[in-house]
Amino acid sequence: MTASDHRSAGPSEATQPEEADRLGELLRSPGYFKALVFCALIGVPVSLVAFWFLVALHKLEHVMWDGLPQALGWDVPPWWWPLPLLLVAGTTVGLVVTRLPGGGGHIPASGLHTGGVSPGALPGVILAALLSLPLGATLGPEAPLIALGGGLALLFRDLARVPATAKSTALLGAAGAAAAVAVIFGSPLVAAVMLIEVAGVGGPQLFAVMLPALLSSGVGALVFTGFGRWTGFDAPSLSVKVGLPVPRLDTGDVVWAVLMAVAIGVLVHLIMRGGQLTARFVAKRPIAHTTLCALAAGVCAAVYALTTGRSPANVASSGQGTLSQLAADPHGWGVGALIAVLLCTGVAYSLCLGSLRGGPVFPSLFLGAAVGVLLAPLPGLGVVPAMAAGMAASTTSALRLPVSSIVLVVLVLDSVAMTPVVILAAVVAFVTTQLLPRASAVPPVGKPAEPPAATPPATGASGAPGGSV
Repeated sequence: MTASDHRSAGPSEATQPEEADRLGELLRSPGYFKALVFCALIGVPVSLVAFWFLVALHKLEHVMWDGLPQALGWDVPPWWWPLPLLLVAGTTVGLVVTRLPGGGGHIPASGLHTGGVSPGALPGVILAALLSLPLGATLGPEAPLIALGGGLALLFRDLARVPATAKSTALLGAAGAAAAVAVIFGSPLVAAVMLIEVAGVGGPQLFAVMLPALLSSGVGALVFTGFGRWTGFDAPSLSVKVGLPVPRLDTGDVVWAVLMAVAIGVLVHLIMRGGQLTARFVAKRPIAHTTLCALAAGVCAAVYALTTGRSPANVASSGQGTLSQLAADPHGWGVGALIAVLLCTGVAYSLCLGSLRGGPVFPSLFLGAAVGVLLAPLPGLGVVPAMAAGMAASTTSALRLPVSSIVLVVLVLDSVAMTPVVILAAVVAFVTTQLLPRASAVPPVGKPAEPPAATPPATGASGAPGGSV
């Protein structure tokens, strides 16, 4: 080795023990230890509040879409049922957004965020979610949960009179958000990975290193295994049981997964762009335009019910229940029903992303699964690999969080055997969406809330390389 080699290697080698020493000092410091203990303590009340919040959403949705129709003599909601519900949702959410601090929480079209929700904004966040999700918004509950958890953590900090600093605010906000969102995903692993990516830890360099590692690990798993030998009140977590045996992956599954990921990346990118356009439209006249967009989403659900004879709740919902039905009996859906649910859900999803309040995860999972089932008859493609690849590609394209999407899809499907195609589809979809033209930031709507003390600028799912989702 030459002298220049020693000189070039020296600094990087020297920084490793220095970094280790700094980490050790941090872990041994009394302040950090107290922060860990406080985070553990606030995890208990935050999780309890998140649990009962999900119970309330679940019960209200059951009343609106099962209890009331049955009390009026219908086994399933009639085709027009979403129209009055979403009319009410749009009007009331518009009022919450304009009259209460915080604008009802983050606009779903702007992606997931870990910060920026003060305790004073919590009433608006909770009310907007309760008025959106049970009444038929094509959104999931994860974004309000993240806002609820982060806001509650800061509220408990203020009640305990803990000094507010930039570091403590960021740490407690992330801890509270993780405690809350773990409830709906049924796994602390998904919550932890998602919060790491949403917070933008590592910045663009993280993605630059992570994508090749993910891609090589997925391909390596395929080669090494020979394409297929792997070994009371209820707040339901996200999980599905596929009603088909898990097959061995083959070349056709891998090739189609890559091609599907490119197509799904483009389609979901267009849906998200539609959500951003909707958000800019709503910002001009929040109450009137929120009502109009919510009603238009209800029309999508009504059209779907009229054309297929199925329940409008397949479109006017987060998609969690419909995803379970699709996974349990994928052959029970005809081509016409799949095309109709994809078109209607895609448009309704885009409208709700920019107008109502909720999260983007659940509908993207359902859309990806529906595309997979629709394309499963292609030669060499199995239903289960197609669903796995579709869900990974769609979720990654919507969130721009590839690692979180991979972990989420693998745990939701409860199938380690599908991990290679999930990784390949997620990486290809992520690269595809990053190469597509970007849109401008979503404008804020509503009455601003007092920001949390010493809070650094919030970073959302749009914090991945390239800007906003």
